[in-house]
Amino acid sequence: MEDENNHYSPKYRRTHQDTTDQTDSGSYTQIPQRKRNMSGPGSSTRSFIILGLIFLTSVMALGLVYLNFPKLDETEKEKIKLPRDIEDAKNLGQVLSRYKDQYFYQVLFGYFLIYIFLQSFAIPGSIFLSIICGFLYPFPLALFLVCLCSAMGASFCYLLSYLVGKRLVNKYIPDRVTQWQTHVERHKDHLLNYIIFLRITPFLPNWFINITSPVLNVPLTPFFLGTFLGVAPPSFVAIQAGTTLHTLTSSGDALTWSSIIILGLLAVLALLPVLLKNTLKRRFD
Repeated sequence: MEDENNHYSPKYRRTHQDTTDQTDSGSYTQIPQRKRNMSGPGSSTRSFIILGLIFLTSVMALGLVYLNFPKLDETEKEKIKLPRDIEDAKNLGQVLSRYKDQYFYQVLFGYFLIYIFLQSFAIPGSIFLSIICGFLYPFPLALFLVCLCSAMGASFCYLLSYLVGKRLVNKYIPDRVTQWQTHVERHKDHLLNYIIFLRITPFLPNWFINITSPVLNVPLTPFFLGTFLGVAPPSFVAIQAGTTLHTLTSSGDALTWSSIIILGLLAVLALLPVLLKNTLKRRFD
């Protein structure tokens, strides 16, 4: 009887209720509900608003850089725009080459910000900036600049997706994310080599890698390093083409059969340590 009374006592009811609350708060029944609430229309709208504000802030920063640029005549002002084709790249390269010696740091900083801006918001045109870089600067500096800008811009895109883009990614391209998740899981022990391989080869668009990596919990460190190293071979081709910018008629002229073969060999080399590791693991297990 004493035990039965204790079971129905207020003290027991409070303890039982507290335990139930703790269990419920850690159960999987409430967490998905929160996720469902977070992925509703209001959440998507809020994400778009935040992205829009970040984008406008970045555009204002580019505007400040433009205002602090050397004084240009009307013809030169018309050529200062984001390059959409090789002709735009030629015109922009010609203007920048006139000022890069006297205003070295202003031109360099402006180029740096524009490249990162395009990469951060997955805006096409960075290939033309890589070609322009080969036209403006010595090869070692140009290659380092392009690799650094690509890695930083991709990392900013990664962080944007991590902060406000996860809901949008899961909402608009869930099937593609699920497909790539299997590949990431398969290469989770050697993500650095895998990211390098992806950057060298055209199997996945760079924008897709940038926005889905945080969704699949790819760590930022191998993502940054893999991007920095992986974009070097394709950038090598674009920068080399920049030395003959005036003779190019399209961005496709930068690619030759020899450069394609070299990129293929480098892609194989990027995966070679992984293949050797898996072979040795199967042999000794």
